[in-house]
Amino acid sequence: MQNRMNDNILLIRQTGKAIIYPLIAILLSFIVGGIVVAVFGNDPIVAYKALFKGSLGSWSNFGETLVSVTPLILTGLSVGFAFRCGLFNIGAEGQFIIGSVAAVWIGWTFKGLPSIIHILLVLLAGTLAGGVWGGIIGWLKAKVGSNEVINSIMMNYIAMYFSNFVVMNLLNEPDKAFSFAIQDSAKLWRFAESITVFKGSRVHFGILIALAVALFAYYLLNKTVLGYEIRAVGFNPHAAEYGGINVSKNLMLSMFISGAFAGLAGAIMVSGIQFRVNNLFGFTNYGMDGIAVALVANNHPVGIILSAFLFGVLQKGGPMMQLKGIPKEVVGIIQGIVILFVAVNFVKFIIENYTEKQKIKRSNAEGEVK
Repeated sequence: MQNRMNDNILLIRQTGKAIIYPLIAILLSFIVGGIVVAVFGNDPIVAYKALFKGSLGSWSNFGETLVSVTPLILTGLSVGFAFRCGLFNIGAEGQFIIGSVAAVWIGWTFKGLPSIIHILLVLLAGTLAGGVWGGIIGWLKAKVGSNEVINSIMMNYIAMYFSNFVVMNLLNEPDKAFSFAIQDSAKLWRFAESITVFKGSRVHFGILIALAVALFAYYLLNKTVLGYEIRAVGFNPHAAEYGGINVSKNLMLSMFISGAFAGLAGAIMVSGIQFRVNNLFGFTNYGMDGIAVALVANNHPVGIILSAFLFGVLQKGGPMMQLKGIPKEVVGIIQGIVILFVAVNFVKFIIENYTEKQKIKRSNAEGEVK
């Protein structure tokens, strides 16, 4: 009992450390971003007031921010989960697209189903499709030894062009550059239908699903044997194999789960917002943004929730900043500064360096006293 309590305390401390450094980095990046705004001749206070008013200034704006946050949580989990197994999943974009196509196919094809069953089928189809797409990358890594970064990038392009083929030839709305719309029974419940304060926003039940999946990912990684094996492979695959862990199985499984997260994101976007898939002329960027979300969060599931919320605020508050005369590029600059601060572990380096110096000073002082 005592050992379990100690393990929980250690896990809480590790979680706190994984989150606190990115939070401090974000705070510093906003300060630096304010300086950049001032350099360009604008008032930082006006800029940030507009940013937060546009994203959090009303329940409607808050709801629209959550619309952006929902897929970012899941694509961030897709990238972060794979990284915990030592894999760089750059293919969340393609897995998102494939999940969207599978969701539209199930959502449009099946008619007359009860809504709860139809929605579950749509979400399951997107999840499995994304999982299989990611699993291919994991299989190639485990069985052939090919680089997952190159494979996942190439799979993104294959997914985009495959999606366009399906949309324009198999699911095409006649004379339109998009697919048929899904049935009403396949659409996720929107908060505005019952909660009046959210009137005017498109926030839907998907945000609760995304939060639940993030907590599930946290539990899976930290409280299960599978999660232990995945993390062990990520730390040192050779030591893990020596300890009896099947490295190939965990590589494939972690990529399948990562792809499933991104595929679920695509299915939720179809079921909750888009209701169809467009003929794509470029990437949707949900998967690409997921890389930044995971990076800022140090690939921690709880941190990914906070990181996705940050990026959602920046995305939705940007237009309001423009109305106040702030160039839209400023938002991109702030995002870049956030990523830069976290990527180089600047805050962690400063804190740990300061802590180490304090220990040395105390040690020297104790030595002089003796």
